[in-house]
Amino acid sequence: MKKVKAVTIVKKLIPVLFLLVIIAIILIVVIYKEEEEPEEIIRVNEYEALDNKITLENDKLKFVMDSSTTQFLVTVKSTGKTWYSNPQDADEDTIALSTDIDNLKSTLLLTYSTINGVDTLYNNYKYSMSTGLYNIKATNDYVKVYYSIGEVEKEYIAPRVISAKRMEELLSNMSHTNANTVEQYYKKYDINNLGKKDDKNELLKQYPILENEIIYVIRDGIKDNLKKKFETYFSDAGYTEKEYAEEKELYVIDSSSTKPVFNINMEYSLDDSDLVVEICKDEIEYKEDYPLLTLNVLPFFGAAGTSEKGYMLVPEGGGSIIHFNNGKTVQNSYYSNMYGWDMAQGRTSLVHETRNDYGVYGISNSEESFICMLEEGAAYASIQADISGRINSYNYVNASYSILHREQCDVADKYNGEMFVYEQSIPEEDIVTRYRFINSGGYVDLANAYHDYLEEKYGDKFTENDDNDVPVAVEIIGAVDKVGQVLGVPVSKTLELTTYQEATKMIETLRANGVTNMSVKLSGWMNGGIKQTILTDVHLIKELGRKKDFKSLTSYATENGINIYLDGVTNYAYNNKLFDSFFIFKDAATLASKKKVELLDFDPIYYGKQEWMDSYYLLKPELITKMMANLADAAKTYKAAGVSFRDIGYQLSADYSQKHLVSRQQAENEQIKQLNKISDLSLGIMTNKGNDYTLGATDFITNMDLNGSDYNIIDETVPFYQIAIHGYVNYAGEALNLVGDNQEELLKSAEYGAGLYFTFMEADTSILQNTCYTQYYGASFDAWKDNMLTIYQKYEKNLGGTFNQRITDHEIIDSGITVTTYEDGTRVYVNYNYEDYKIAGGSILPARDYLVIR
Repeated sequence: MKKVKAVTIVKKLIPVLFLLVIIAIILIVVIYKEEEEPEEIIRVNEYEALDNKITLENDKLKFVMDSSTTQFLVTVKSTGKTWYSNPQDADEDTIALSTDIDNLKSTLLLTYSTINGVDTLYNNYKYSMSTGLYNIKATNDYVKVYYSIGEVEKEYIAPRVISAKRMEELLSNMSHTNANTVEQYYKKYDINNLGKKDDKNELLKQYPILENEIIYVIRDGIKDNLKKKFETYFSDAGYTEKEYAEEKELYVIDSSSTKPVFNINMEYSLDDSDLVVEICKDEIEYKEDYPLLTLNVLPFFGAAGTSEKGYMLVPEGGGSIIHFNNGKTVQNSYYSNMYGWDMAQGRTSLVHETRNDYGVYGISNSEESFICMLEEGAAYASIQADISGRINSYNYVNASYSILHREQCDVADKYNGEMFVYEQSIPEEDIVTRYRFINSGGYVDLANAYHDYLEEKYGDKFTENDDNDVPVAVEIIGAVDKVGQVLGVPVSKTLELTTYQEATKMIETLRANGVTNMSVKLSGWMNGGIKQTILTDVHLIKELGRKKDFKSLTSYATENGINIYLDGVTNYAYNNKLFDSFFIFKDAATLASKKKVELLDFDPIYYGKQEWMDSYYLLKPELITKMMANLADAAKTYKAAGVSFRDIGYQLSADYSQKHLVSRQQAENEQIKQLNKISDLSLGIMTNKGNDYTLGATDFITNMDLNGSDYNIIDETVPFYQIAIHGYVNYAGEALNLVGDNQEELLKSAEYGAGLYFTFMEADTSILQNTCYTQYYGASFDAWKDNMLTIYQKYEKNLGGTFNQRITDHEIIDSGITVTTYEDGTRVYVNYNYEDYKIAGGSILPARDYLVIR
């Protein structure tokens, strides 16, 4: 009986206990929220008078900053050439509007936004330099400028309103003189003893605490220099920033609290022949209501006016030149993303994919030049350039960095405006740019300077190769998928294109015809084919043969000095199966809007998403590196020479998960670590496109963009990147049998010192009807074999022996006529025109062909 009664009492107490738990949780959340979300305080920097000229100097360079503006100049001692941070006659620009003139006089531009996606551009001339909202720290090693950028009232950590009790405590801790000074500039209010001119209702409205306490209020009109002294007095007396933030609740009006302000610091140092500029991201301060979108560092460094001659170098394709004042003001300015699009950022359409494979740009002015190399933070950068006559009278090129990323999201059907969700915090990596000054105006010398930089950066991992014959990449397609009918039901089935035995015979045929320096990329050889399942495990495709057939293939290649690279997709989950160990909510990357990154290809006709296609998912960065390791393990297991990454070194993406944020730069760093681990296993590495951060690990770059995009503002294309890496890393353009104009690609390869690349399959191309693989319609080995051998044999006869040499010179002789020169004096002439051309010495350069003279 007692037991039953006790149970009854417990049952009655359960609702009460449950209610108490809920109340406790609410109280904890409220208290936590109050403690965790104090008023944001952005300390505003203030100019303190220094020597007008601040100097850094070494035996190569002299850096001089004007402390009254923070603009600076750099003088190259060997030539006396001076480069300016900003145009010296910007105020006289007759084209630029007043805002554009302020931009020209700035060393930093920033864009911030709001939750509604309203973007605003600030420059640090109008919003910092001209108002003295900056400070400078100068040492023997560096100069650091602390900018506060915004339309703000300077904020000092001295009380504006404070209780009388606390004020008297603080005054007692001050010296007699300081306490007297402070008392003169604060007014005491007692609700029971107000002056005749005091409006009781207005005071209570402005200072609600006055109803219960006596307070002190700082008087109006006090100058900033006195407020700064008060800040010191109060701090020494024990007043804290936390108190200051809490006491903001004691008064209603605070005009400065709603305004955007950004604290951003720029550090300058000299490193031999280089100027190094750094922005430390963990020092950036901003208010949460005004997320910082972009930073443009030294936007007009070296900008050239309308009377100057020279060019800008941008990293489009192998390298592209925009001549000063070329008059193309009706064309779009140049803009392109470093390493292409971050796939963890949403987009609804795609007209043109902009990408740069290497982070270098430059300016050449007469016989002097500089190149800017993007170091830390390059993954967030985009390169932009423009000519005089559009918005100002200057030619300039610079890098803009994305800081916080955002996604548009739907809030409610009744709300028609746009709402955005932003990254929770700024990525940790700093922004570092390196300016190297060159006593030459030629792009070959600029490329050589970049080569020297790569040697310094990668050391023994970037060394000369010993290839004498033409490097040839042969991609062999194993299998694809095709929808077939099973009992009237459409089912995706494996479609074999080249079996393992057929691949072996294909390699034998090529080797028997003299193709010796061959690197074979095996694509679609496992996990279902080209549209492979996730690489958690590696499974051979039974339709292509047995395991012993595959091992025979790799053994034959090894015995005959042919490198086989096993190709795989590591960044994405395609063709998901029920038991393939991929779980969307656990393994897929996340957008800033908290949605998982589900992707669709874009249609080249109407530029929208191909909704009728199967979607696929971007993997988390940590899973990507695991997939890289799994592919390497497979290469070791099957004794292949190396691995081929279809996406590593080509596409680089972040993960904007709020719980486990991995920035784009962090993802890059992890991929580099994994590439180095694979290289340390004595495995070769083949990549697509060849983003510059892979140069210390990759052996062969395929699908290198030799041409770039046809931006109308560009005047000439040159092999800048190729000059820097030729003889050190093998590379080839697009597969000659799949590209739209294979003769144009072959000529560009000859000009740029590229190897050859072909993609083959054994099956007849008619088998690809009614599949999603029409890009392989030119891949029939039987149809292309003879043509391929003809191209190769001529290429080997003429260019063999040059692939372990540096390119020493390149010249555009005439429109459509170029010549590339190697260390041993070999010259390769290329004619892109449809008429023969007579070169110096009387030799005829045939139309649409190349000619080699040794």
